[in-house]
Amino acid sequence: MERLQDHSGELEQVHVTGMNRRGLRLEMVAALAVAIASLAMTATAHGSTGSAVPTTAISAQTSASSAQTNPSGATCSLTTVTVAVTGASGTPSGTVTINDQTSTSTTSIGSQTLNASGQASFTFALGNGPNILSAVYSGNSTYAPGSPSPQNTQTISSQCSASFAVTVSGLSPSNTLAAGQDGTGTVTVTPLPSYLGSLGGSPAFITVSCSGLPQLMSCSFTPADLEIVPGQNEAVTSALVIETQSQGTSRAAPPARLGRKGSPIAWAILLPGMLGFGGLAWGARKRRWLSRLALVALVGLVTSLATTACNPLYYYENHGPGLQPATPSGTYTVTVTGQSSNGVDAITNSTSMTVIVN
Repeated sequence: MERLQDHSGELEQVHVTGMNRRGLRLEMVAALAVAIASLAMTATAHGSTGSAVPTTAISAQTSASSAQTNPSGATCSLTTVTVAVTGASGTPSGTVTINDQTSTSTTSIGSQTLNASGQASFTFALGNGPNILSAVYSGNSTYAPGSPSPQNTQTISSQCSASFAVTVSGLSPSNTLAAGQDGTGTVTVTPLPSYLGSLGGSPAFITVSCSGLPQLMSCSFTPADLEIVPGQNEAVTSALVIETQSQGTSRAAPPARLGRKGSPIAWAILLPGMLGFGGLAWGARKRRWLSRLALVALVGLVTSLATTACNPLYYYENHGPGLQPATPSGTYTVTVTGQSSNGVDAITNSTSMTVIVN
């Protein structure tokens, strides 16, 4: 009995020791699995976002748009923000976001994709007071997301009360055009915070148009309707084209008359008239007054036939259209207008530019 008890104790000790070793193995396997998963996640993260650290710089400049007209009669203050992202492993790509920090909160007011030089440019109509601007880079496969750039403060003291500002760049190649030459420019519509606050959760559309054009000059916009999304403080643009017309150098050929030999209406008048003249001539041998009447009628017929040569339709069918006229020379003030609606009232704002035609 004592031997059995001794052996049972030994068996119990071996059993406990085996359990401890098995538990240790399980813990080692679990730890190894966690390490492998951690390495896999790290490799995945490095595959989507790089580890190199870029440098983000921001610069801003506020200027008054003196040509701007609005209901308050004041000029609008427009702020141009330029962002440059640089790094030691090539030019960064991706997006950059502009934040505006006030005393109570920080708001994202615009986001753009960097160009081939790693830069982006924004235009804002900031609200009155200090606006503390900073730029944040999103990162890409080479570069990690950057820290916010050094802050740039722009203080606006007398922002206009318009809903949006409308500005237009100078024409290319010049605002002085020869007849037949076209000029291209850019129309920029910048929403103000008050306008964005009135949108609620729905987008709005601003239609751009121009007026004050002389004859034979036209303008077009691409697009003509600009969409403003709620929370989109950044300006939107439209391509403007001013077209003029040159003097024609040759006449176009007269239009084909489709084999027409004569007008049925003309024959309906001339045929009875000729028969009537024949009857008058026959009767004029016996009656002198008929001879005089026939003479008067003949003169009237010849006169009516002569006037057909001066008829515009006759001239057009036999000589063709005249030379194409040119846009008249002169200096013109072209007004570019943006118009929107809140469902009740029309909201408009405009600016002007000078176009000279030689």
